[in-house]
Amino acid sequence: MIDHNALLPLLRNVKDPMTGRDIIESKMVHDLKVKGNNVHFTLKLLNPDAPYKSNLIFDCMGQIKSKFPDAEVDIHVEASRTNADVQSPLPHVKNFIAVASGKGGVGKSTAAVNLAVALKQQGFNVGIIDADLYGPSLPTMLGLQGERPQIKDMYGVQTMIPLDYKGIPVMSLGFVIQPEQAVVLRGPKLSGILKQFISQCHWPELDYMVIDLPPGTGDIHLTLVQTLPLTGAVMVTTPQQVAVVDAVKAANMFLIDNIKVPVLGIIENMAWFTPEELPDNKYFLFGKGGGEKLSQLVKAPVIGQVPIMMSVREGGDSGEPVAWDTESKAGKIWKNLAIELDKAVQQRNANLDPTNIVKITTY
Repeated sequence: MIDHNALLPLLRNVKDPMTGRDIIESKMVHDLKVKGNNVHFTLKLLNPDAPYKSNLIFDCMGQIKSKFPDAEVDIHVEASRTNADVQSPLPHVKNFIAVASGKGGVGKSTAAVNLAVALKQQGFNVGIIDADLYGPSLPTMLGLQGERPQIKDMYGVQTMIPLDYKGIPVMSLGFVIQPEQAVVLRGPKLSGILKQFISQCHWPELDYMVIDLPPGTGDIHLTLVQTLPLTGAVMVTTPQQVAVVDAVKAANMFLIDNIKVPVLGIIENMAWFTPEELPDNKYFLFGKGGGEKLSQLVKAPVIGQVPIMMSVREGGDSGEPVAWDTESKAGKIWKNLAIELDKAVQQRNANLDPTNIVKITTY
């Protein structure tokens, strides 16, 4: 006679290949029934046709038979969700935040990195995907140049392990190419790389996944909204008109009817310059009011203004983002930005339905 309670610790030895957590903790085992030597349960998978399915089933059987060799084990596999439109390839990630801009050079990657660090400082579990595949800058900004991701066999599937930066898992094309290597790829290849970063990496359970996008709108942006149910986007701009004009276009891509990704907020970067020796002076080198104008055009709040500060640039060059220093002037700015972003996310999740993965037909 097989003891029902004795099966649970055995099945805890079987890991969910998507999260690394055991299948009991991941709530993948349902309707566990024991009758004599017969054991039956339903194993719920996000993708019932996943290539690791057979190996996962054999592992479950092996664990049970290791203690009960005469057991007859019957495992039924079902999809964990039925609505494919909202199905996420990373169901253990609560919020996906795209950091975007209309043009390059406005500090989008700086914003993505410091937001991720500031959210981590607030106690959230945070990961980063460097989706700016033409110009992957996160290895430099996080001091991870020359590092390479490990490859692990997960039930017969070769899976990349994101690099760990002070408790923040990170994946970037910069980890798999040489620093001086030019990225010369067409759209389908770029899309394939981004999908690998999402579904063929072993991401842990996260509160926030921050995704650093390339400037503008293009194949990578479309692939992202077709692959992940984005919680929302954060737009980064500088004050001058030329940056705002391009940022409006980028924001409107997220807002069009068949995408419908909310713009959570706007960061106005390089808002002014204050010399250390003249702390009461503000010099608006790139003009003023750009963030507020963008806010009015896309109906999203300005969640913060970041002045031109040497410490922000130094942090990016040295691989120590300034947001780690929560007592510094710059660190406090990023801390407040993270708090405002989290408020915007909570409000969005309370008032809007989850974003659907987009189905787009291109011609």
